Amino acid sequence: MKDDGKKTWEMYCEKELARVEPILHGLGFKLDSEQPHISGERYLMQAITTTSGRKLILLGTHMHDKKRVVIKASSDKDGVRELEHDRNARKTLEHIGFAYQTFFSPQEILFTKQGEFTISVQEFIDQQPFLERSDKEQFHLALKAFKAQESAHATTYKHRRFIQKTLGEKRAKDYFESFDFFKKGVLKEFPDKKSILNDTDKFLKDQEEIIEQYCGFMTHTDFVPHNFRILEDTIHLLDHSSIRFGNKYEGWARFINFMALYNPQLASWLVQYVKDNRTPEESFSLKAMRVYRLAEIMYYYTTTLPKTSGNLHELNMDRIELWSQVLAAVLADRAIPETTLETYKTKRDALRSKDEKKRQQGLH
Repeated sequence: MKDDGKKTWEMYCEKELARVEPILHGLGFKLDSEQPHISGERYLMQAITTTSGRKLILLGTHMHDKKRVVIKASSDKDGVRELEHDRNARKTLEHIGFAYQTFFSPQEILFTKQGEFTISVQEFIDQQPFLERSDKEQFHLALKAFKAQESAHATTYKHRRFIQKTLGEKRAKDYFESFDFFKKGVLKEFPDKKSILNDTDKFLKDQEEIIEQYCGFMTHTDFVPHNFRILEDTIHLLDHSSIRFGNKYEGWARFINFMALYNPQLASWLVQYVKDNRTPEESFSLKAMRVYRLAEIMYYYTTTLPKTSGNLHELNMDRIELWSQVLAAVLADRAIPETTLETYKTKRDALRSKDEKKRQQGLH
């Protein structure tokens, strides 16, 4: 059945919670009664990928001082590897020798191995949700974060050798290989997308020199509000496993594509900022990364279809169509019609499950 992935995930969470909760209690942590970050559509991330390990992301309290904490725990081999990689990336950024700005992370309270479990506990940063801030404040915070990432530029062989061992690196040829993979996956299920994906392919190949020119920069490949917190006007990164060196605008692209739906004004301002303040080649690099990431999200939702049914299946079909339309608009350098976005959001809100709506409240 199509919902087997959801049932498997729910059984995994129930079993792992029963095993890890006594361990956490012994370490001085009490879990919240509700855990939104393991509910809703979270199971899809586990059901459709063979590279992402299984782990629990939990909310709780440090009983010693009553402070709120975020707990990540896993007994899965790949999940443990992810937790260790996230921590190593965090430590690497604290000492990276060719970065000119500081990167902030929530305070680490505990990192330990207890039997089969690896457990990472960090402070919970309470904040005014990013999307509830003014457009101007969102713009300045995002720009500050992008400039901080750009300050880490691997310009020498020594730099590149260092990051290849720690954070990983992606060059133009790697982006092309990934795009070909996304394209084949989407066309297998949606042959009607051939024209738009062929146009995207041509545009990317035409920008090969520019894409390569702006590689070697640190980028957070999933830079969206649920992966950072703001404390005293400083952005703290939450997901360090998504940090690598690649095209300067890959992180920009992920963020702008997200905001094309959630705050189109902010997306427009960031695109215009690059046009007004940087070289024409950098605008092409940003556009190239945007269409690359849009093809990727189309592929992602395509892979969810065999694992979904009912409302979620219908919603993910709509998501594929929406991002296809956004891709066409970006390629043509035109705005996405407001009616397109509003029609999609109305239907999305009607189709989302109660658990997913609750989970989304904590993400943004």
